[in-house]
Amino acid sequence: MSVPPLLQSRHLATEIPGPGSVQLARRRATAVARGVGSTLPVYAARAGGGIVEDVDGNRLIDLGSGIAVTTVGNAAPRVVDAVQRQVAEFTHTCFMVTPYEGYVAVAEVLNRITPGVFEKRSVLLNSGAEALENAVKIARSYTRKTAIAAFDHGYHGRTNLTMALTAKSMPYKSGFGPFAPDIYRAPASYPYRDGLIDKDLGSDGQRAADRAIGVLENQIGAHNLAALVIEPIQGEGGFIVPAPGFLSALLNWCRDNDVVFIADEVQTGFARTGAMFACDHEGPAGLAPDLICTAKGIGGGLPLAAVTGRADIMDAPHVSGLGGTFGGNPVACAAALGAFAAVEADDLVGRAQEMERLIFERLGRLQADDDRVGDVRGRGAMIAVELVRPDTNEPDPALTAALATACHQAGVIVLTCGTFGNVVRLLPPLTITDALLSEGLDVLAAELAKL
Repeated sequence: MSVPPLLQSRHLATEIPGPGSVQLARRRATAVARGVGSTLPVYAARAGGGIVEDVDGNRLIDLGSGIAVTTVGNAAPRVVDAVQRQVAEFTHTCFMVTPYEGYVAVAEVLNRITPGVFEKRSVLLNSGAEALENAVKIARSYTRKTAIAAFDHGYHGRTNLTMALTAKSMPYKSGFGPFAPDIYRAPASYPYRDGLIDKDLGSDGQRAADRAIGVLENQIGAHNLAALVIEPIQGEGGFIVPAPGFLSALLNWCRDNDVVFIADEVQTGFARTGAMFACDHEGPAGLAPDLICTAKGIGGGLPLAAVTGRADIMDAPHVSGLGGTFGGNPVACAAALGAFAAVEADDLVGRAQEMERLIFERLGRLQADDDRVGDVRGRGAMIAVELVRPDTNEPDPALTAALATACHQAGVIVLTCGTFGNVVRLLPPLTITDALLSEGLDVLAAELAKL
């Protein structure tokens, strides 16, 4: 049965939410745990290109990609074809019981495309949080040390260990402790906020790194520290791009002190930032972390994650020390191979760079016209708008929430984030048309003006 193509246009057939979504919300209230939140009150029926269509026939412009998951587009043809072939062959055997080629093929691609010119190994898992958990296990096994350092504004997941790594309390940590021990936190580079206090600190990555290293040395001690965990661009913390040189200074310190440098590229990986990985932006030669954690965009919409890194570090755990029943599921591996093919064949790295220019040009005008827009930042198709009170530059989470709701009512999916809840984040699929992207940005600007 053929499915008619999804029209690539914004269309509101009903109010948001429509009657079909309202009915599903009633069913949900009696079936789904209250702690599971949703950003929009609509229920999806189809999605593709730059559009999500709900059960009432409303077509919304997608500037969220399911939180950076559908980078190659929803129901991308190469992903769909690969998944259909694999489902017909087998859906599961468990790689730890009877392995299969798809897992090996995904690991080979990851070893090839991730930063660093050295021998690598990969392990496949189910989620970004699981990848971070395993990266910590691997680092501890390799170094025979236990302490782990993360950073202010960082987000790494919702499991017990990754909650400990995550900086923000609500809604991720509050009421769920106690957390895994021997986890510490250092100050990150936040150029916009740092610059409000000290202009040089906001622009000098080495100086920001020295501040963090001082905390690491004085409060933990390098001789106790197994790994440093950091997002090259902090995602949930507010799409914070660190000052130039910050990451490389931290990496150099780690290399000098037998500390494993773990890059969390769960949200930034696979062409999202206008490079294959955000680490590639750091300096002329890029940054080669010891371990890199990936998920989200890796599987074209199916759950998959990985830890990839230096062979000697990855091979430190004993045999059977890594794994999991569903890790590297064959259907998810097939989807990943389809997504990898789409990124490379369709030059989605170049497409993300084009989208960056379009978004910055439009949001730059918005910032010039509206002093509530404190900062516009990001890379590729990962761009944020930080909203502030003009007189003080203090965060304005109320305005941010109102703007997001207004955009949703107007048929544009946007997400919010930030430690202070005052950042609108844009994560459009790289397959969205320029026309839809421009329309979505125009709606954002218009709704902000109304507020």
